[in-house]
Amino acid sequence: MLGEPDNLGVAGLPTNFVTQAETHVRSGQLFGFPIDVRFTPVSYTFHYGDGESRTAPSPGASWESLGQAQFTPTDTSHTYAERGTYDATVDIAYTAEIDLGVGWFQIEGQLDIPGPTQQIRIFEAHTALVARTCTEQPSAPGC
Repeated sequence: MLGEPDNLGVAGLPTNFVTQAETHVRSGQLFGFPIDVRFTPVSYTFHYGDGESRTAPSPGASWESLGQAQFTPTDTSHTYAERGTYDATVDIAYTAEIDLGVGWFQIEGQLDIPGPTQQIRIFEAHTALVARTCTEQPSAPGC
């Protein structure tokens, strides 16, 4: 999981979260017979580390791939209220199908796999309206 931009954010503005998961097949033996199990991701629960979470049907996408400007809301973004360092995670829910050599059969239920923790650092930003630049007036507030 990655928090955009670069696992950093600004309090009061959206931080975008993106993860990766793909359908994959594992092969092995069960009672001496070959078996394939196909795991398909079906939902993503983002835990933002501040007590809030959101379940999404997709792993999220970068602002660039969405054609959005940074700090705009997405389906997987989160806005932190206060600065600090937060431990964010994502749980990925998978469905499973088995193939014993005669085709795929759906297995009832789902398998929830927790992802690793990603630290997200949230900063505060302060702005001020000024009449001149710091070059023009070096003694101005913030210069």
